[in-house]
Amino acid sequence: MRSKVIFAFVLILFLTTRVYRIAQIPQSLYWDEASIGYNAFAVATDLKDEWGEKLPLHFRAFGEFKLPVYIYTVAVFVKAIGLNEYAVRLPAVLYSLGTLIVVYLLTKKITGGEGVAILASFILSVSPWFFIFSRTGYEATAGLFFFLLAIYLFIFGVDKKPGVNKKLLFFFGVTFLIASIYSYTVYRLLSLPVLLFFTILTLQKGFRKELPVVLFSLLFFVVSLIPIVRLFIYDAGFGRAQGFALIPGFRQVYDLAGKPRFQITFNRTEGINWWQNVATMGRNYFSHFSPNFLFLSGDGNPRSQIPGHGQLYMFEIPLVLLGLFAVVKRKKILYYLPLALLLIAPIPAALTKESPHALRALLAAPAFAMISALGVYYLRENVKKLSMIVLVVIIAAYYLFFENYVVDFATKYSSETSSDWQYQYKEIFANQKSGVVTDKYGQPYIFALYYLKYHPSKFREDVKYNPVENWGFSTVKSFNGFEFTDK
Repeated sequence: MRSKVIFAFVLILFLTTRVYRIAQIPQSLYWDEASIGYNAFAVATDLKDEWGEKLPLHFRAFGEFKLPVYIYTVAVFVKAIGLNEYAVRLPAVLYSLGTLIVVYLLTKKITGGEGVAILASFILSVSPWFFIFSRTGYEATAGLFFFLLAIYLFIFGVDKKPGVNKKLLFFFGVTFLIASIYSYTVYRLLSLPVLLFFTILTLQKGFRKELPVVLFSLLFFVVSLIPIVRLFIYDAGFGRAQGFALIPGFRQVYDLAGKPRFQITFNRTEGINWWQNVATMGRNYFSHFSPNFLFLSGDGNPRSQIPGHGQLYMFEIPLVLLGLFAVVKRKKILYYLPLALLLIAPIPAALTKESPHALRALLAAPAFAMISALGVYYLRENVKKLSMIVLVVIIAAYYLFFENYVVDFATKYSSETSSDWQYQYKEIFANQKSGVVTDKYGQPYIFALYYLKYHPSKFREDVKYNPVENWGFSTVKSFNGFEFTDK
């Protein structure tokens, strides 16, 4: 009973710090949030996105495709409370709350201990890496929740305990894995190796009994990939990768209407130093473990971290090292799970030009939380006479460092990062109903649609588009008295 009360306090602390002034800090929506919000509004209005596509699985945006899970979740909130910042950001809070609970369950499954599981969830709740993403409208929060939940169900499914329905757990694990790949792009890279690993493990535990449901689940997973393959081959899905991925030489060919031809060509005449490219990926990967990124300055993007703060607290260094030592010393396969999550977390970001990248490597946040919690309990086991004092001091340190972090966020963050969150467009469209607006600094049309709550069907009638550009996307030229220009 006492442990349940303590865990409830952890969840309450999380919710309090995330919901507090969630519509005001950050003080405006970034263009991705505005796009998610308006498309959710469009779906809630007439079941179509801004382009008129009915209930799409990929939402065409500006230079990319947004994934459906978070948008449809926001659509439910929009239907309930209207189009506003709360509707866009509260789903991230709830998905992150779910992640906290799954981290608790995973840690308890790994260690068998209630205390270390609660501590892991507490550390994640006060993590600088997790904080901003868990209170702003980022799709990654949904992807992280479903990915970890799938892993938990897979682990539970291979348990030898009687009464465990392995078939059902494996199927639902695959289902949540599919949900993760339709929530955030990085899990399209990470899900396949996870699925293969647990498929082999499940079959080893009971080959004949589990084979039919495993084959059915794998077929379900393969079928779920068809819309993704179609996006890359028949639409402009490859264009986004050309813009930021370290895969030079690949080109998708578009016709005048912006539709790609059925080919992806490799230009053999380009001078590509593949060894240099691989070396760059290696540097990108290890940059996520650099002391500067982890403990000093953090992610350089102010939308991902408060300027001047690392992704972790400085005092966590010995706890992380002790946790890694505890993982190796236990010599139990489940203890390696947090380390495995930590090692795969930077892979998607390493393949891109922007590294280190806290958002694309968000999986590292719960991994570090679990490792730190293991470190704390390993320390307690070796100083038994002072174990309670050690625990109280460490929890107090986390709370005090987090309090300082939150104070900086509440008092300084908005003034220091207003331009990064494109606050100027909020000011413009709060007072302006028509006119010429520059699109040099973003996609202003989406802010006009969002802040004016412009009816989707009327927008589709009024809008005029610019010619299709290299990635196969058009941008909005004008609608209803607004003209958007690069001048």
